[in-house]
Amino acid sequence: MDIDTIRAFVTVAELKSLSAAAFRMNHLQSNMTAKIKKIETHYEKQLFIRSSKGMELTHEGERLYAHYKKLLTLWEEAEQEMQQQDPKLRLGTMQSVIGSELTAAFTDLYDKYPRLSVTLKTGTTEEMEKALMSGSIDLAYTIGTSSKTEQLHFKKIGTEELVLIGKKAKSGVSLQHFLQGETMLVSSKECLCTAILLQLYSDLGLPAAPLTEVAVLETLFQFAALGMGIALLSKRIVRQFGLTDFVELPTEHRYVDKYLVTRQGYQLSPLERQFIEASHFL
Repeated sequence: MDIDTIRAFVTVAELKSLSAAAFRMNHLQSNMTAKIKKIETHYEKQLFIRSSKGMELTHEGERLYAHYKKLLTLWEEAEQEMQQQDPKLRLGTMQSVIGSELTAAFTDLYDKYPRLSVTLKTGTTEEMEKALMSGSIDLAYTIGTSSKTEQLHFKKIGTEELVLIGKKAKSGVSLQHFLQGETMLVSSKECLCTAILLQLYSDLGLPAAPLTEVAVLETLFQFAALGMGIALLSKRIVRQFGLTDFVELPTEHRYVDKYLVTRQGYQLSPLERQFIEASHFL
């Protein structure tokens, strides 16, 4: 069995879609279908069934996937070792998660693999989940989830504490006074922090604040420092930016879970495991 056919089987198994796998591998869908048929004929077993969830592995298919994934991983390691194939890392994260930990992880990997190719997508939790399901990335760091879809695997890896920043963030200031009359500075209208802020205003009986989207994290910090509004961010990131003045939230809004998200059944490559360990996000 040639390596391209093995890769086709693994790709269809992970994406649960012939069309998505064909797009990923730059093949015609008919070619992908032929490759799957070739494997099923070789083993004389049905390896996939079509369902409302897509291409689902049969019991025999799951057994073969485990073996083929190991073979593919070993082959990719050999190719990388012989410098015939550039190592690739495809991940996504929310911009508010990017900090010194991820920068240090990238630095470590580029030192080990000078030909490393990185695809990094940023966006909301919902956008990261869609990118995973479409196959454009393979793993994502998210804070919270937009939906517990069965197509994705969510591994809880801790909690993140959220705090409010703004020019009025001084010791002893009340939360209601801090929020009153302010503009919300958010990375996106759809992000989790926006939903939490809106709920906070509602719980305090305050009218919904006007909202300004600020895509660049550094600019968001600058706007908050200038008094142009308030922002809800991870305390970890706030401290990395050197801020010591911030306002804490009530307990019910203060903590959010953070996750490492992959497609269901996806097995991390050695390179991906190295990155996760080096990032210290866990």
